[in-house]
Amino acid sequence: MTAQRINGVRRGEPITITVNEEEVEAYAGESIAAALLASGRRAIRQNVKGGTPRGYFCGMGMCFDCTATVDGNPNVRTCMTEVHSDCVVETSS
Repeated sequence: MTAQRINGVRRGEPITITVNEEEVEAYAGESIAAALLASGRRAIRQNVKGGTPRGYFCGMGMCFDCTATVDGNPNVRTCMTEVHSDCVVETSS
C-alpha cells in the first residue's frame, strides 16, 4: 500500500511493526492507529452485530472502535498505544 504521510513532519526513528503478518513502516512516538492509517488501512475491526467495517472514530480512546490485538493482548485501543520495535498487531478486518 502507498504510505499516506505528510511530508516535512519531524518524525521519530523509523521502525517496523507487523500487522496481520505484513511488515509496516512506523515511527517511534506515533500511535499504532497513526501507523495503520498512514499505511492505508482504514478498517481495523468489524461490528459484532452486523459485520460492517469499523475504523477510527474519536482518536482519543473513548469509543473503542480502534481496538485490536497487540502483542497477544486483545482489545487494545490502538489510538492510545505507541508503536514499539517488533510490535505485532492483529486486526479482525
